Amino acid sequence: MNVVAGRIGGRIRMMDFRRHSIGIQVLSLSVVLLACFPADCSAAESAKHSSSIKEQARYRGPVDLAIAEDETWAVTVNELSSSLTLVDLTKGQVIDEVPCGLRPVSIARLSDRDLLVSCRDAGVVQKFRVADHQLDRLASIPVGFHPSGLAIDRTRQRAFVGLMASGEVAELDLRSDRLIRRLAAGRWPRYLALAPDGKRLAIGLSGDSCVAVMDAVSGEILYEEPISGGINMGHMRASASGEYVYFPWMIYRTNPIDVGNIRRGWVLASRVARVRLDGPAYREAISLDVPRLAVADPHGLVITPNEHRMAVTSSGTHELLVYRLGDLPFIGTGGPGDLIDNRLLRDKDLFYRIELGGRPMGVEPSRDNRTVFVANHLTDAIQIVDLEGRQVVGTISLGATATDPQAVLVHRGMEIFHDARRSLDQWYSCHSCHLDAGSNAKAMDTWNDGSALTTKTVLPLAGVTSTGPWTWHGWQKDLDDSIQNSFVSTMQGKRGTQEDVNAVRAYLASLKPVPSPFRDADGGISEAAMRGKKQFESSEVGCADCHSGPLFTDGQVHDVGLGSESDKYSGYNTPSLIGVYQKVRLLHDGRAKSLEKVLDRWHRPQDIGGGAELTPRQRSDLIEYLKSL
Repeated sequence: MNVVAGRIGGRIRMMDFRRHSIGIQVLSLSVVLLACFPADCSAAESAKHSSSIKEQARYRGPVDLAIAEDETWAVTVNELSSSLTLVDLTKGQVIDEVPCGLRPVSIARLSDRDLLVSCRDAGVVQKFRVADHQLDRLASIPVGFHPSGLAIDRTRQRAFVGLMASGEVAELDLRSDRLIRRLAAGRWPRYLALAPDGKRLAIGLSGDSCVAVMDAVSGEILYEEPISGGINMGHMRASASGEYVYFPWMIYRTNPIDVGNIRRGWVLASRVARVRLDGPAYREAISLDVPRLAVADPHGLVITPNEHRMAVTSSGTHELLVYRLGDLPFIGTGGPGDLIDNRLLRDKDLFYRIELGGRPMGVEPSRDNRTVFVANHLTDAIQIVDLEGRQVVGTISLGATATDPQAVLVHRGMEIFHDARRSLDQWYSCHSCHLDAGSNAKAMDTWNDGSALTTKTVLPLAGVTSTGPWTWHGWQKDLDDSIQNSFVSTMQGKRGTQEDVNAVRAYLASLKPVPSPFRDADGGISEAAMRGKKQFESSEVGCADCHSGPLFTDGQVHDVGLGSESDKYSGYNTPSLIGVYQKVRLLHDGRAKSLEKVLDRWHRPQDIGGGAELTPRQRSDLIEYLKSL
């Protein structure tokens, strides 16, 4: 009999593992905050690092994983340590860990032993090989612009990767390991899925609230299916027939934040949708949220090989949602309802929940049609889940636990930030609005200024501890009070302890802006951007009068003529311009959807600056500079 040890409530218990061929032993949890390795680290250097870094005490933060075809090994991509971990699934232990490009996001298996990894902050896609119980890096392909989700065409030896910053999809030739072309897609192409025949590519455009279906040969967008109110679109999976692509998402509705609206699903709610890959048709969807016990931040999605089960990781409520796929009541026009269909609650085999803890993210299926492997970001582990037995049957930790007090405090703040159970009936987390601690595609009513229906764009949080006062109106002078206000007002939850507030503040302080991908490789800027910089700093244009200093904000409240009678406060706090290239909605209420619109209409220098009227070239140069910040 194979057994696995699990620590529950401080005691060790043994679980029967007879139905599975994989024997697992739990290793100690790993902990440390950030380990940054250069993206151009050579294979020899990787080998030199691998023997030592797997022994280091640090947080890994796995967000995705790939499983060998014969299920003898797994590889996780670790966001916090910028590394890959190779795990022997037959022994339940880590056998190698190597550095990769900064902030890996996705991993996909190319062959029996080759893998592809997208590294967002490094702007590269890297190829690795599993050989002789170790990971070897074979190639690093520069793509720029924050690569995210991957889709692999094994037959044609090519790959597609979404470029979040530029709104493109990059196509890669995996024989020559080079970038072939970049294809315009839409804003925030976060995750992708390729039809089994390799002919059509589904692109989840979180910034445009739609799914685009592209001809994977010509690169032409064939059609788009709107996802009304859609934000935070998760992993995408194509059906075996190529008829549908499935994905989880959240919906935001512009309604006042109060108990009734939250519980009706009229503020933030979770869904799974499917969109046809064989031609345009209105999307179909199901609601995930159970009354008084909602779902939040759905992320990973997997379908068993026989397509009997679909499983979704609910990263905000720390669980796995399991469905009998063929009988799900997907609804198109006019649906789905605001809450879960009662048929799913009555049939205990049609839908059930498995508690996982931590923050479950990427998920992959076993060939046995009943087991899935989950990358758990906050527990630094791979979890092995028996869908039919409805339990975690194995946990493999990725390393040793850190003891550095500051790292532990920051990690605790990260846990709170991603914990939807802090909100009323666990409907949403801080991350639900601040996607990846950044912005979002919608202007939202957070209720934190005490006024209803005064929607504001979501400000990125990198550098937030240095850019007080807080909120768009700048009325919040104390960051700790602002954090508490988010717990109690925005999330309609309970006040946090002072220890909770300290942890969240430490996490926020750890968030650093990422260098703009619109800069040169050496960090320099183009000639056009240099001309734009002179415009920005000139008294005639006047941008730097308010957007000053290293964070491009003076921390003052200004009346720029864009106020609303419904605002409780007058004037607006100057936002930092660091990372403005990432935003898909601009100004306090999101009325502008591009920098061009800001400068052409709402923030013309002749109206609120030094009086200059920009020529088309001057405006273009100024935008180039703004994108470089």
